[in-house]
Amino acid sequence: MLIDVSLVVLAYLFGSVSSAIIICRLLKLPDPRSQGSGNPGATNVLRIGGKKAAAATLAGDMLKGLIPVLIARAAGADVTVQALVALAAFLGHLYPLFFRFQGGKGVATALGVLLGLHWPVGLMTIGTWLVVAKVFNISSLAALTAMLLTPAYLWWLKPEPPLLVAIGFMTVLLFWRHRSNIHNLIKGEESRIRSGDG
Repeated sequence: MLIDVSLVVLAYLFGSVSSAIIICRLLKLPDPRSQGSGNPGATNVLRIGGKKAAAATLAGDMLKGLIPVLIARAAGADVTVQALVALAAFLGHLYPLFFRFQGGKGVATALGVLLGLHWPVGLMTIGTWLVVAKVFNISSLAALTAMLLTPAYLWWLKPEPPLLVAIGFMTVLLFWRHRSNIHNLIKGEESRIRSGDG
């Protein structure tokens, strides 16, 4: 029990490390929370710092979702604990303890979590994001579409119920964090990937 609780707490703390903010500081770029869309995520870093900074941010955000889940699995945690660890890492990104709870929208971290929990579903979600992003060139639309379909992918592959519950909850939170993007999409005013929001 103590090990399980420790894994969940450490996952949240790991998720609270903001890749976007750290990378922007290292590269002497503006704080992503004060530039562009104001979101500390890879797409906004792309706008203010270019492809290399964005790629580093994307990798960092994915790894902080993936690594805690892999550690939990290596420690022999059962599927319920793995699901809780995944959710904790995701919440850490959304509401980071180290950055005044001003986090990103969770897309890359969710993808990392999915790869750790159920890699076929993770690959399907990433593939969906890539296709929608390629066709429409809108990061938020790609993310929302991919995460909306993820519970269906999980259901199709018949995973453990705790995973379905955790991913379902993450999907709801991700939509909540994208509510301004959804409003802009409805109005036809959402930014393209090359020009901003994410």
